[in-house]
Amino acid sequence: MFKRILTQRREGCLENVNRERYTKNMNPIRKPFTYSYYNVTLILICVNVIIFMLENFVPVLGGLLAMTPVLVLHGFFWQFLTYMFAHASFSHILFNMLALFVFGVQTERYMGSKEFLLYYLVTGVLAGFFSFIVFLFTGAARIPLLGASGAIFAVQLAFASFFPDSILYIWGILPLRAPIMVLVFTAIELFSMIFGVENGVAHMTHLAGFGFGWLYFLARFNADPFRMMTGRR
Repeated sequence: MFKRILTQRREGCLENVNRERYTKNMNPIRKPFTYSYYNVTLILICVNVIIFMLENFVPVLGGLLAMTPVLVLHGFFWQFLTYMFAHASFSHILFNMLALFVFGVQTERYMGSKEFLLYYLVTGVLAGFFSFIVFLFTGAARIPLLGASGAIFAVQLAFASFFPDSILYIWGILPLRAPIMVLVFTAIELFSMIFGVENGVAHMTHLAGFGFGWLYFLARFNADPFRMMTGRR
C-alpha cells in the first residue's frame, strides 16, 4: 500500500516536471495562463458604466477617449484602448453591455479571467487600429470612433466556438444556435457596411472584431473557430 502511494507520488511529480518543461519550452505566444476566475466581465461592465456617467458630467472626456485619427496622429495614442470604454448614448452602452454580459460571463469562465481579458483588449485594440487605417484612407480622419462593439463581436465569436450547441433567442423569440448567430451577425454587418452610408466604417470595425478574434484563436490556441463551431476538431 505504502509502496503504491510512493509510486503514485513519483509519477505525479514526474508528470508535473514534464508539464513544467513543456511549458517552458513551448512557443511563448501559446504559453497558457494559470487558470483563475475573478469576474472580469462584470468589472469591464462597471468601468464602462462609470466612464459613461463621467462623460455626461464632463462632455470633453468623450472626445479625449474616442479614437479620432487626426488626434492619434498628434500623439493621442491611448485612444486605441480608451475608445472601447466610451459610448455615444444610453442605448449604445445598454446594448453593448447586455451583449458583453450574455456572451462574456460563460466565455470568461471557460477561458479564465486573464485569458479573457487579454483576448478582449487585444481584439478591441486591433479593431481600433484597423479602423484608424480605414478612416485615414477614406477621408474620415476627423470622425470619432467609440464603443466596445469590436471587442464584443470577438467575444461572440469565442462564445460560439466554445459553446457551439448553445441556443440563443434573438429578441427573445427566434431560437438560433450560437454559430448560426455569428453567421447572421456577420451577414448583417457586411450588408450594412456595403449599403450603409453614415456608419459604414463602424460596421467595418465590428467585422474587424470578428477577424482579429479569429486570428487570436489561430495564433494563441492553434485552433480554427470554424472547425470548433462545426464540430470538426
